[in-house]
Amino acid sequence: MAADFLAACRGQPVERTPVWFMRQAGRCLPEYRALRRRHPMLEIVRTADLAAEVTLQPVRRLGVDAAVLYSDIVVPLAGIGIGLRLEAGTGPVIDEPFRSATDLRRLRRLEPDEDVPFVGEAIRLLVKELDVPLIGFCGGPFTLASYLVEGGPSKSFTRVKELMLGDPATWAALAGALADLAVTSLRAQVEAGAAAVQVFDSWAGALTPGDYRRYVLPAARRIFTALGDLGVPRVHFGVGTGELLGLMASAGPDVVGVDWRVPLDEARRRVGPAVAVQGNLDPARCLAPWPVVAEGADEVLARNGGRPGHVFNLGWGVQPRTDPGVLARLVDHVHEVSPPLNRAFAAGEAPHG
Repeated sequence: MAADFLAACRGQPVERTPVWFMRQAGRCLPEYRALRRRHPMLEIVRTADLAAEVTLQPVRRLGVDAAVLYSDIVVPLAGIGIGLRLEAGTGPVIDEPFRSATDLRRLRRLEPDEDVPFVGEAIRLLVKELDVPLIGFCGGPFTLASYLVEGGPSKSFTRVKELMLGDPATWAALAGALADLAVTSLRAQVEAGAAAVQVFDSWAGALTPGDYRRYVLPAARRIFTALGDLGVPRVHFGVGTGELLGLMASAGPDVVGVDWRVPLDEARRRVGPAVAVQGNLDPARCLAPWPVVAEGADEVLARNGGRPGHVFNLGWGVQPRTDPGVLARLVDHVHEVSPPLNRAFAAGEAPHG
């Protein structure tokens, strides 16, 4: 049911719990791997028909309730002239990392039709083919800043924290510029046909609640406020953000994504009743025997308790060694065992207990 995903994002009752998977486009699919043997990742991203094909592959194979655009969060940065490359097994690597306020001059306004025209082209191709909603996405302020300042992926985030804590004025300007970049990118994706958007502030979990509140939350609010008039569901996600869930909800999204570390009922308590939740099966569980996968999915659904406003997902992206057949079976399983309480809401019945 194509409408279930959008309804769940808005906290409305659904007939069955909708399912999609972060990083479902690519990684574990053999048809994607065959394509990657012929084309580098950025070439696929920058070729609209190839990006559309990769986006469609998991919808065809897995039966998910939403598609997610095949792209990368650093694509807008490359579009405005930041030198970078995507290294296999590593991720984004910045040619000249940001080190001081003078580096802010290298950031300019994104012009989507000129800088990243292939994104809109791919979305327009997809909306003609899809019978499920398409999710557009961008990187969150802290995560994009971490790549720019660290020069690539990091485990400690010491350089970006050093800038953030030691030069708050430069940090505020950087975070604000990246928030504006995100807004421009997401608005263009929605105008091209994306039915929902997700902000991946993937590494924000490296921050204390106090530092997140002071240094990142204003930029996050800037993004979600600027998208409010579009009328599409807005999702906010980060890894290891259990202690930040309430703050992330206060930024103004419709949905907060939850990783696998926080039980979903506790996550709902932290974000409050006005915000839907997305998640949160441990991706590693999908590498285990099927009974273990099903048990984990059942626990996620049980902790949600049949309440409206739940999109089933993994707590982070699909692992490359995952069997696509397990993911397809998981989609069917979640659809089949969706709690009756949610169905009661959908039928207009009063819940009990």
